[in-house]
Amino acid sequence: MIEFKYTSTISRGELILNRAILLSVILIVSICLSLPDAVFPADDRSLSEKVSEFIKAQVEENNRGTGITLAGEPVYTSKMLARFYTKRNFLPAWSEDHGPLGQAETLLKTIKGVNQQGLVPEYYHLEAIENLLQLARSKNRKKFLIEPVMLAELDLLLTDAFLMMGCHFSVGCVNPVSADADWFALNSDLEVDRILEEALKRNRVNEMLLALLPSQDDYTKLAQELAHHREIADSGGWPPVSGGPTLKKGIKDSRVIELRKRLAVTGDLPLEGKKTGLFFDKELEQAVLNFQQRHGLKADGAVGPSTLSALNVTAEERVRQIQVNMERTRWISGNLGSRYIRINIADYRLDAVDNGRTVISMAVVVGKRYWYTPVFSEKMTYLVLNPYWNVPESIVEEEILPGIRKSPDYLAKHDMKILSGSWDSTEEIDPLSINWDTITGDHFPYRLRQEPGPKNPLGRIKFMFPNKFNVYLHDTPSKNLFSKNVRAFSHGCIRIEEPMELAEYLMLSDPAWTREKIEAEIKNGVEKAVPLPVPISVHVIYLTAWVDEKSIMQFRDDVYNRDMQLYEALRKKPAGPRSSLK
Repeated sequence: MIEFKYTSTISRGELILNRAILLSVILIVSICLSLPDAVFPADDRSLSEKVSEFIKAQVEENNRGTGITLAGEPVYTSKMLARFYTKRNFLPAWSEDHGPLGQAETLLKTIKGVNQQGLVPEYYHLEAIENLLQLARSKNRKKFLIEPVMLAELDLLLTDAFLMMGCHFSVGCVNPVSADADWFALNSDLEVDRILEEALKRNRVNEMLLALLPSQDDYTKLAQELAHHREIADSGGWPPVSGGPTLKKGIKDSRVIELRKRLAVTGDLPLEGKKTGLFFDKELEQAVLNFQQRHGLKADGAVGPSTLSALNVTAEERVRQIQVNMERTRWISGNLGSRYIRINIADYRLDAVDNGRTVISMAVVVGKRYWYTPVFSEKMTYLVLNPYWNVPESIVEEEILPGIRKSPDYLAKHDMKILSGSWDSTEEIDPLSINWDTITGDHFPYRLRQEPGPKNPLGRIKFMFPNKFNVYLHDTPSKNLFSKNVRAFSHGCIRIEEPMELAEYLMLSDPAWTREKIEAEIKNGVEKAVPLPVPISVHVIYLTAWVDEKSIMQFRDDVYNRDMQLYEALRKKPAGPRSSLK
């Protein structure tokens, strides 16, 4: 028999001390086990109940107005989030006792895909949600220490991300007023928290969230163009065309090779690979025409300074332009209606749309850069034949008063009359009785009105949709302006190319007001207000990129320099809760 002997370097004193400590621990444990449950009650609550307790505490903290931050991320939809959890008695939405639900992973994939909408995934707690989900799925986690708090934070961040995306998909990411002070298009209210509850019940989180995006084909096509232009940019973009004399049909120039390559990338020249060389032929001229028409340029088939500048806008810049206009489309997507008039300032064009079909299209003149036309939506309710023009004070100060001081008969030449200051007064004032040297723009106690007639800048018809900007559509005697490519000449109101055509369309449902009847009333020369048989929505918008009804990508110059301001707002993550997401 073999004997094993255990030897130790521990002294006898140390051994006695260790035994004493062990006996003490055993004694304490025995005492604890013998105590009643009232002293150390067992926490037999479910994991969901523990998570619910933490969610409730966070919501209550939020309701005190302090806001909440979880995993380093501020919660933005604080009011809507509180309403959501209060309705469900603070129960977790994205986890059960066994851990996170599969819908949490689904929402994470949706967050990663928001760049397809021109938005930034990181703005929707992407990193924090990813880390918390990974931790929750880990087999090595210590449940009794971390899981309830961790799952509660994950739940709240997932909910906040859904609510934010729902709001952004349906009405836009950036507050239209703060990012662009002149965009007053109305946004519809949407109970995204109710949609989230329904999505969770039906296990359709991704589908119901994406359904909040604009349903119009033009938005879907714009998203497709975003992907297409990103692919071009990621592949190196398109080659630039060198500067030099105008390129046009019939010439030979080494830059023609550059031009062919450039137009082939965007599909304006479908013959790439079949023709090469220095000669500018008929096919290349058609490709240039295609490009010019898509960019709102003078379509002459020649590459002059304006066309060359547009050709050399980079693919990355076009990507940014598409992103900006996807946001603008989200702002207005739910407010157009089935029958409406749309004026795109950047395109200088009016379209009358009926059930998705453009029935009238015409050129317009809009405000100058410093007299810009605002963006808004209102109802057109009546038109005015043979309108008077009540001259705005700003125009009186800058244009009329200098003319009066130079020429005593200025007012007579322009069929203008001076009325007493009250807007409902028709009392005429003799201009010879006024000491014009004492009259300034700040001190003009009169009203200046131009009579109906050929000199009246409103022409023979104006179309009224009452609004706080006092902007309306109207005819104009300056018909030559419609032939110009850039048409920003007005003081803010919108001059239209074919007023009689629009008037006839608006009065179609009233058989008493035929085109002949309208023309006869105009010949009378007397101002007359005519109510529309059916009011129609008017949307004054500002889009510099869109896909037209023929699925052709369109770009326009940013005449009011608004694109970069909005792009920077889209790229800037908010620092705290958004009060607009209620």
